This record gives sequence, structure tokens and C-alpha cells, in this order.
Amino acid sequence: MAVRIRLARKGRKRTAYYHIVVADSRSPRDGRYIEMIGMYNPLTNPATIELNFDKALGWLQNGAIPTETCRAILSYKGVLIKKHLLEGVKKGAFDEAEASKRFETWMKQNEEKIEAKKSGLEKSQDDEVGKRLTEEKKINEARAARLAKKQADLAAKAEAEAHPSTTPAEQTPVENTSEAPAEETASTETASEEKAAK
Repeated sequence: MAVRIRLARKGRKRTAYYHIVVADSRSPRDGRYIEMIGMYNPLTNPATIELNFDKALGWLQNGAIPTETCRAILSYKGVLIKKHLLEGVKKGAFDEAEASKRFETWMKQNEEKIEAKKSGLEKSQDDEVGKRLTEEKKINEARAARLAKKQADLAAKAEAEAHPSTTPAEQTPVENTSEAPAEETASTETASEEKAAK
């Protein structure tokens, strides 16, 4: 019987999360398992991983074989490097104090990487929000300028319609008076021509 460390799918459609389980390789994916050693949620950024470190290390030392995804998760959490260091202690390459020191330095580096990623994600989100706000501000300013121009045009048009209605009325009598003497002269000329013809 081959024992595997693998993921068991939980949750509904499109919102899946996974239990990290130790199970017989012949059992179905979401079926019976021997022990649950953690949980993995890939929907968060970065992914949320809860793992019982000691149980995972114990199962690895007893010969459980992780799947590719579980191997990546165990490596991310430092279980594989701890197993490697403990094997070095068994072989006599270095003592246990040196192994724990190396593991602590590795964990610090890993935590720094994780924090850098989280801060980078937060910064990129803040930058994206700021960029969106500036773009929206530009759009609103352009819209306000267009609206102000339109209102100014309408006001000028209304003013032009209000003032020209009085000025043509004033101009029309002047035109009529200017035409009236011409008509009088024309009528006097015609009258004088009629007299001359008689």
C-alpha cells in the first residue's frame, strides 16, 4: 500500500479550496483518507496555506510520497528542507544545532520573500487605485469643461436672441424711413412726368 500526501477538493464550483491529506493511493481523490494535515486555498493572493508541520514531516520520514502540488506546498513551508537537514544529521554531515541554525536562516529568508511579495501586491493595488482615480479625475474635468462650454454657448445664444429682437425692431423703422423718401421722390417724379405728358 503506497501512502500519498495529496489534495482533496472541497467547496463549491469556482470557489474551491483543498484539504492536504495523507491517503492510500488507491482511494478516490475526495474519498477516504488516513489523516488531514492541512488546508490550501489558492483563491487568495498569495495563497493561504495552513499546515501541521510536525505531522507532515513525520509522514515524509515514514515514506509518504507527496504529489507535485503537495511537494511544492511542503517546500514552500520548509518541510522538505527540514527533512533534508535531518537526513544530513543522521549521516553525520553536521550536528543538530547546525541543522536548526540553517533551518532558521532559511525560514527568515523565506518569510522576507513572502512579506516582500505581500507588500509588492499591496503597493501595486494602491498604485492601480491611484492611477484609476487620476484617470477618472481627468475624465471628470474634461466632462465639466465640455458642460461649461455648452452652457456658455447656450447662454450666449439666449442673450443673442434676446438682444437682436429689440435691435431689428429699432432698425426696421429706420429702413422704412430711408425707403419712404425714396418712394416720395419716385412718386413726385412720376407725378411730374404725368403733368408733362398732359
